[in-house]
Amino acid sequence: MIRTSHFVLRTLDFVHLRFTIQGSFMTATDITGFSGVFLLLLAFFLNLTAILRLNSPWYLLLNLAGSVLACLASVYLRYVPFIILEGIWAIVSLVALIRLYR
Repeated sequence: MIRTSHFVLRTLDFVHLRFTIQGSFMTATDITGFSGVFLLLLAFFLNLTAILRLNSPWYLLLNLAGSVLACLASVYLRYVPFIILEGIWAIVSLVALIRLYR
């Protein structure tokens, strides 16, 4: 079992870039996921504080960019429930953005 875990970790090291930030370990997947979640939460916060409306292009762009980044991180992690969630979120945001400009 230790050999399998070691093999998986070495494979992940090869697949994902590693970044060291003040002694802590973060992968490119972590940074991608955190960025996506940050954009989604920013859109949510700006909407709750009435800075952005639901049909605002900036709100939809933040949701689209955030969901694409979060979906990409989920693909790297091979976590299917969030691939589906974020993928649908991205599609819905894109459709809303297209409808806004039609």
